[in-house]
Amino acid sequence: MIIFRTFVILARLTAMLAAGTFLLAAAEVATAKDGVVEVPAALNPDKLSIFRVVSATGVQVYTCAHNPAGATGWILKGPDAQLFDPQNKPVGKHYAGPTWEDLGGGKVVGEVKTSMPAPVDKAVPWLLLDTKSHEGSGAFTAAQAIVRMATTGGTAPGDGCDEAHAGQELRVPYTAIYIFLK
Repeated sequence: MIIFRTFVILARLTAMLAAGTFLLAAAEVATAKDGVVEVPAALNPDKLSIFRVVSATGVQVYTCAHNPAGATGWILKGPDAQLFDPQNKPVGKHYAGPTWEDLGGGKVVGEVKTSMPAPVDKAVPWLLLDTKSHEGSGAFTAAQAIVRMATTGGTAPGDGCDEAHAGQELRVPYTAIYIFLK
């Protein structure tokens, strides 16, 4: 009887832990969609303020080429994504540089400062990028730094690039949230 009771208690605890984990994951997704975003301290060491949050939907573009070590592999060419505000209205585009351009033509170019692995399998890493240059004025140009997080997809496959495929381009779907800091 004691063994049966222990089994029932353990089964209930396991179910409660699983439900709790699910609720935490759901809450995390909900906060990002509601515009409430918390940037990990490692990606905002200067404690800058968030002034703009946009979502990105697009692709990471890779080229099959020789890497600096001489091996053939997928080399990142850059992103190609559309940017949306929290109401899902288009606000700009994101492309190689890396560059964020708003609909009015204002541009910000970033430079990777810090990277951390994404918590989702096969997702491009989370990044802290310092602002390297600004052009014009617009929605993004006040940024001192940009954070990429909440990524899905975008990583190059481990195969499919060899001498026979040199020069081939691969477009891998991805999504992300970009947080502009000042």
